[in-house]
Amino acid sequence: MGYKRSAGILLHPTSLPSKYGIGDFGSDAYLFVDFLVETKQTLWQILPLGPTGYGNSPYQCFSAFAGNPLLISPEKLIDENLLTENDIDSFTNLNPHYIDFGKVINYKFSILKKAFNNFKKKSLEKDFIKFKEENNYWLKDFAFFMALKNYHNGIEWTKWEKEIAFRESHALKKWEEKLNEEILFHEFIQYVFSKQWKEIKNYANSKGIKIIGDVPIYIAYDSADLWANKNLFTVDNEGKLEFVAGVPPDYFSKTGQLWGNPLYKWEELEKNDFDWWVKRISKMLELVDIIRIDHFRGFEAYYKIPGNAPTAETGEWVKAPGEKLFNTIIDKLGNVPILAEDLGVITPEVNELRMKFNFPGMKILQFAFGKSGEKRFLPHNYEKNCVVYTGSHDNDTTKGFFKKEKEKNSDVFKHAQFYMNYYGEDMCSELIRLAYSSVADIVIIPMQDILNLDSEARMNFPGKPDGNWQWRFTWDQINEDIKNKISKLVMLFERYPFENEYSHVIF
Repeated sequence: MGYKRSAGILLHPTSLPSKYGIGDFGSDAYLFVDFLVETKQTLWQILPLGPTGYGNSPYQCFSAFAGNPLLISPEKLIDENLLTENDIDSFTNLNPHYIDFGKVINYKFSILKKAFNNFKKKSLEKDFIKFKEENNYWLKDFAFFMALKNYHNGIEWTKWEKEIAFRESHALKKWEEKLNEEILFHEFIQYVFSKQWKEIKNYANSKGIKIIGDVPIYIAYDSADLWANKNLFTVDNEGKLEFVAGVPPDYFSKTGQLWGNPLYKWEELEKNDFDWWVKRISKMLELVDIIRIDHFRGFEAYYKIPGNAPTAETGEWVKAPGEKLFNTIIDKLGNVPILAEDLGVITPEVNELRMKFNFPGMKILQFAFGKSGEKRFLPHNYEKNCVVYTGSHDNDTTKGFFKKEKEKNSDVFKHAQFYMNYYGEDMCSELIRLAYSSVADIVIIPMQDILNLDSEARMNFPGKPDGNWQWRFTWDQINEDIKNKISKLVMLFERYPFENEYSHVIF
């Protein structure tokens, strides 16, 4: 599938402004869409929308299908007469630039309980019943899992009573009756999440904005996906991890990266025509317009580490049925618009798989410079069918990145200066311009770089156990100069799909 020259911004909804401690699906989400339109963007890239667990990472969710309750807008619950102003006004004096997840979780679930109790008084809506029926293939297990998890004070499912941890038939019936009200509550949350997000997506689409969503290749061990489908993942009969995911030792880590996620039993998935994956992709296409698949190389071959290994050094590469999987997805769902995250050590076989399906790969400009820089990330080596970023959610902000390299007087900084033929202070703006001017069909700039923010705005620091995913922006950080600069770059480098006015723009 080919893409026209276009531009967009990477911003997770949690990073939106909001007076409720975390970005959500309220009025500021619509204002952000308006900002995208005003700056002539046509793409909004987000991170995974799933319900986050320990560490608040959107890449470690309780479900591959469900939505994050923290994104539900209190404002919209008032509009639907499920809450009143008095119900939501108690949450103040929070830092508008950082999320205090502990406070936000307690607040959001307290008002969601109130909304749920009011919802029940209205008699169950037809739309809610329809939503449950259409999503029964994942919703029932997820709501049951969350109800059980809350009953057991949040502990991992392996520490529950064995009868329910391993889904014995008599126990399922007993616990379902016992937790019926809590199960209904979590079904209600997912109904509201779906309704609010789809309204935003429809608004964005009506304004010419497409949304790029994110699908992590692996699921979390402590998830409804594994609890309900143990036969599809690398766990034994006692629920212990037989093998886990990660990557081998490399230039950046002598012991590799031990992610700890369960791997897929691909032979089991194949027996059912990859039904779990087809349903997962189908569900994502309800929520977004384009899908970015994280760790794409794992579909060609995955790194298999023993479940009890202390590091990733003892793993081995095993072939995966990526071609069969994507052929099946296309046969059942059509030409799904997919972007492939092909960072890290990429073999010719991975490139062959990506190119066979014409999936655009990723280019990160911060990776291009210095002795350890990779030439494939330099713009003169790009193919058109790719997506270029200044940095990703795992990188430092571009301003922070170059600031640190300048302080070290590093080859990275010197090479970047020479390559861009720029010796001023605003390296962030120059890197954005470099991305826009490249042949890459798609350019995506993190919002932190649009605002030219320093390292305090970094979204995630891989390997750091806490303090991640907290950054938010505020509207007072955006001025007319920022809007004009981005709009002019779009027109100058022909990334606007409508009338081209670049020749009339004075730079």
